[in-house]
Amino acid sequence: MEHELSFLIGGEAGDGIQRSGYIYAKTLLRSGYYVFGYFDYPSLIRGGHNFYLGRASTRKIYSHTEHVNILAALNQETIDRHIWRLSGESFIIYDPSRSKPPENFKGVRVEVPFEEITLEVGGRKIMRNMAAVAAMTAMTGLRIETLTDVITGVFGVEKSKLNIIIARESYNYTAKKYGRRFTLENPSPGRKIILTGNEAIAIGAVKAGLKFYSAYPMTPASPILHYLAEKQHDYDIVVIQPESEISAVNMVLGASFAGVRAMTATSGGGFSLMCETVGLAAMTETPIVIVVAQRPGPSTGIATYTGQEDLRTVLHASQSEFPRVVVAPGDVDECYQRIQEAFNISEVFQLPVIVLIDKYLGESHMSTEPFTREVKIDRGKIASGNKDYKRYRLVEDGVSPRAFPSTPNIIVRGHSSEHTEEGFATPNAVVRTKMVDKRFSKLPYIEKYIEELEPVKLYGHKDAEVLLIAWGSTKGPLLEAMKILDEEQVKVRFMQICYLEPFPTATVQEIMRNHKILVDIEGNRTGQLAGLIREKTGVEIKKRILRYDGRPFSPRMLAEKVKEVLEDGN
Repeated sequence: MEHELSFLIGGEAGDGIQRSGYIYAKTLLRSGYYVFGYFDYPSLIRGGHNFYLGRASTRKIYSHTEHVNILAALNQETIDRHIWRLSGESFIIYDPSRSKPPENFKGVRVEVPFEEITLEVGGRKIMRNMAAVAAMTAMTGLRIETLTDVITGVFGVEKSKLNIIIARESYNYTAKKYGRRFTLENPSPGRKIILTGNEAIAIGAVKAGLKFYSAYPMTPASPILHYLAEKQHDYDIVVIQPESEISAVNMVLGASFAGVRAMTATSGGGFSLMCETVGLAAMTETPIVIVVAQRPGPSTGIATYTGQEDLRTVLHASQSEFPRVVVAPGDVDECYQRIQEAFNISEVFQLPVIVLIDKYLGESHMSTEPFTREVKIDRGKIASGNKDYKRYRLVEDGVSPRAFPSTPNIIVRGHSSEHTEEGFATPNAVVRTKMVDKRFSKLPYIEKYIEELEPVKLYGHKDAEVLLIAWGSTKGPLLEAMKILDEEQVKVRFMQICYLEPFPTATVQEIMRNHKILVDIEGNRTGQLAGLIREKTGVEIKKRILRYDGRPFSPRMLAEKVKEVLEDGN
C-alpha cells in the first residue's frame, strides 16, 4: 500500500490534456485523497506539447513533484520528454499505435489502444483522452462509477454519454488485461474541494460583495474573467470584457466611484497599461482592487509560464508617491481570504490595493477543505446627506467620508489634479503639502489594520538556526521541501511575507534577529524581496535561491538547493 501517487498525462495542444488531468485529479479527490495539479502548456492555439502533472496523497499536499509513478502518453513526444521522471517501479500507459517506450525502460509497460477503443464505440479521435484517464483509473484501483460521476459533472449529462462509454470500455480492457498495479492507502475522511487560485479569488470576491468586474483577457488572469462571466447572473454581477486593459481599469474606477465594489485582473503587461489609472485612483482616493497574475517578461516574455518578477513593478507603479497596499497570497485558501481583505482595505482607506499572484498559483488545482472563514464586509466611511460635505476634508486618519453620486444634498466631486478639500483643482503650495500629508497620514492606520490580518506567517522549527524567506506561490513547494529536510534531519523555519506594502518591518526584523542563517527564495533573478527587506530593515540577505526560467520550484529541487546553500556557508 502506498500513501502517495504522482502522475503525468501528456499530448499535443488540442488533445484535452488539461481537462483530462483535472478529471483524473477530481476522481482521486472524490475517492478521498488530497490532490494537486499543475498544467504546463506553450502559448499556442494548436500544436506544441502540453502536460498535466498531478499528485494525490492521504495527507494535505501543497505542490507538484518532479518524478511520477504513472505516465499516460497520448503521443510519442510525451514519452520522449518525460521518461526521466520515471523509476523502475513506475509504469507507462500508452497506445501502441502512436507511441512506444524506449527499449531500456525497466518499469511496467501498459498497452491500451486508446484510439481503437474510442473509434469502435463511435467516438472521435480527440475523445481518446477519456480512454487514457479510464486506464489510469483502472490501474490505480479507483471505482469506474466515481470516474463517470466526475465526467458527468464536467461535461453535463448529454455531452458525457459517449465519453462515459469510452471510459467504461477502456477501464474494463485495462482492468482485465493488467489488473490493479498501484494501490493507495485508505483515503482521508472528510469533504474536500478542488479549485485553482484564480477560482478562489473569484469566489472570494463574490463573497466580499463584488458587483462589477471588467477585464481584458490576458494569461494567466483570464480564468477569473471566464469564471465570473459564467456566474454573473447567479450572483447579480456585471461582467464586461472591454477593448483593452486601459478601458477595463477605467470602468472599474468609474464603478467604484459610483458606489459598488469593483475589480479587474490582468498580468504584468496589462498592468503596465493600467498604471495611469492607479495614480488617478490614488489622487481621487477612489478604492480599486487589481489582481496581477505574474508571468515572465519583459514584453510578451513567455506568456503561459510562471514567475515572481513584478513585485517592484506593482510597488512603484504610476508616477509620484502615494500609499497603496500590496498583498501576495500563497495558496487557494489565502486567495479566498486575502481578496476579501483587499476589498475592505481598499474601501476603508480609499486607495488602490493590488493582489499579486502568478501562473503557478492562479492555474494549478489544489484540494482543500470547504471554505468556512469569512471576512466581515467593511465599506469604510460613507457620507450621508450633508450640505457642508467636503470630499477631501482634512482629518486625522486621512480618510474623508466619501459620498456616491445621487446622495441627497451632496455634490460629489473628484479631480485628477491636486485639489482643495471641496475637490476643486488648485496649484496652491500650502494646499498641495497638506493634501500629500493627508494621503500619507493613512499609513500608520493601514499598518495597524494589517497587523490584525497576519501579514507574516511562520512554519517549521522555532529553534532552527536557518530561516527561509519567501512570498507568494513559492509557499507550496517550500512547505513540501521542509518535509524532505525534516526527514534528512535538517531543521529550518520558513517566514512567509504576505503583505509587502506597507511592509511589516518590525515583525520581519524581530523574526530575522532570532535566526543565524537567512536564505531568500524567489522566482526572479534579482531577489526582489531580499532587496525590499534590505531597503526596509537594513539587513542584506546574501544567501539566495532564485529561479527565473518560467518554471515553478519543485520540493526536491528546493531541498537540495537549501542543503547546498548551507554547505557553502559552512
